[in-house]
Amino acid sequence: MALMHQTTMTPSKLELLAAWLPSQPWFVGDANSLVSLGGFRLDDPAGEVGLEGILLTAGDDTVYYVPLSYRGAPLEGGADFLVGTSEHGVLGTRWISDAAGDPVFRSVMAATIATGGHQADEFVQDESGNRVSRQPAVRVQGSGRPGDQAPELAEATVEQVGPLTRVSDDLAVLDIVRVVDPALVARDDQYALRASWGEHDGQAILALLYAG
Repeated sequence: MALMHQTTMTPSKLELLAAWLPSQPWFVGDANSLVSLGGFRLDDPAGEVGLEGILLTAGDDTVYYVPLSYRGAPLEGGADFLVGTSEHGVLGTRWISDAAGDPVFRSVMAATIATGGHQADEFVQDESGNRVSRQPAVRVQGSGRPGDQAPELAEATVEQVGPLTRVSDDLAVLDIVRVVDPALVARDDQYALRASWGEHDGQAILALLYAG
């Protein structure tokens, strides 16, 4: 379950991303024209780290995928992945990172893909503590099956390979698709995370997982 609060974030996520995206080699859009197409949440089993995937356009029809992690303290060893900090009206200072560098995200994403998982159920909590279910704007589904083994990728190398961010260790590779390509298909030896939003039918691939 993902619990959101009816509150403010200063600066906003889009403001932080507008400053961060131009430094990314896979981003070629207009950072001043960012539009969010929506997002989805994943569950941290320990309930400590917020995990969100955001789909964006930036002045044209290209769709970018940015996974973020939210922590109440800096990510250890994660300075290179920091997007910025924001003041949350309920939770205080949040350190927001490119989630490729966060071992919690890598483990949860790999498990979601390998076991056929999907986005977390979302609830919004108001100032009185009331919770209301919210439908996610983006739905995702892993192509694996319940019970299939998932790598943890806790200690992993992160590198850019064209429009992909590749997370790998000796056993597995997780490719995060930064620029959504409608023509991308998974090989027979790859699990995929597919997304649905708007008029998209669930075939857009956001990540691939396979043996290293």
